[in-house]
Amino acid sequence: MQLHEIRSKNDFLRFLTVLRSDLVKNSNDWENPTLDKYLEAMQGWIQDMDGYYSDTDQTIPEQTWKVFADILYAAKIYE
Repeated sequence: MQLHEIRSKNDFLRFLTVLRSDLVKNSNDWENPTLDKYLEAMQGWIQDMDGYYSDTDQTIPEQTWKVFADILYAAKIYE
């Protein structure tokens, strides 16, 4: 699944399935295979993301920070 194909909740769920499967199968190919490193890299990328979109001539997507924060926090305690 390509990132530009994600347009809905179901697309995002499929993307997460593919991403998680890739981690399990190819963790040696991941720069940040641990949760600690992954979250640190996520934080860094978010700080720099406007530059990425600008440098690649893409419009900065509308951001739903509250929803994303809810998802990350809920995954900490969700069974």
